[in-house]
Amino acid sequence: MASNRAIMYGYYLSSCSWRVRAALQYKRIPFEERSVDIVKARQQSTEEYRAINPAQKVPALVIDNVTLVESMAILQYLEDTRPEPTLTPKTPLLRAKMTELCEIVVSGIQPLQNVGLRPHFESLQKYQKFTKYWTERGLQTLEDLLQKSAGKYCVGDQITMADICLVPQLYNAVSRHELDLSKYPTVSKLYQTLLNENFFQQTHPEKVKSKV
Repeated sequence: MASNRAIMYGYYLSSCSWRVRAALQYKRIPFEERSVDIVKARQQSTEEYRAINPAQKVPALVIDNVTLVESMAILQYLEDTRPEPTLTPKTPLLRAKMTELCEIVVSGIQPLQNVGLRPHFESLQKYQKFTKYWTERGLQTLEDLLQKSAGKYCVGDQITMADICLVPQLYNAVSRHELDLSKYPTVSKLYQTLLNENFFQQTHPEKVKSKV
C-alpha cells in the first residue's frame, strides 16, 4: 500500500464528493481535498481537470499512484484495499440489502436532481418540479425499505456504504429542495443519528466550506 497522502478533487456541496470524503474519514485514510467549483466557476470543464477526470465531474481520487473516478467505484476500492474498519456487512443477504439502498440513492435520486440538468429545462420552476418529484419518490422507497432493514443504521447496527450514501443525499433534499423529512420517519431518525457520527461531522459541507 502506498504511503503517500491521497488527494481528493471535490466540491463541498457535491453529495458524491461527500460520500468519498466520509469514507476516507471513516477509514482514517489521510487525504488532502482540492476544491473544484462545479457551479459558478465550472472548473470541471477546464483542460487541466479533464486530464484528471474525463467525465468532468467530481469526485476524483488520486491514491496508490492511480486516479479513480465515480464515487461508488472509489468506495469499493477503499473497501477492498483498506478493509478495516469495514463498510460492508458480512452476509450475502445484508450486502444485497446495502446495495439496494445505495442504488436507490446513486441511480434513482442523485442523477435526477443533479445541477447539470438545469440547462436542459425551459425554466427553473420546471427543473425544481422534476427534481422534487424524483427525490420524493426515492425518499419514499428508502422509507419503505429501511423500515425492514434498519437498526441503529441503515443495515442493522453496522455502518455501511448505505449510510455513506444516505446522509449526503438527505442533506441535499433538505438544504437544496427544502423537503420535509418528517414524512419519512425512519429516514429522518437515521439521518439525525448519522449526523452525530464524528466522521460525518468532520466531513460536513459547512465544515469543508469554511476551509476553502
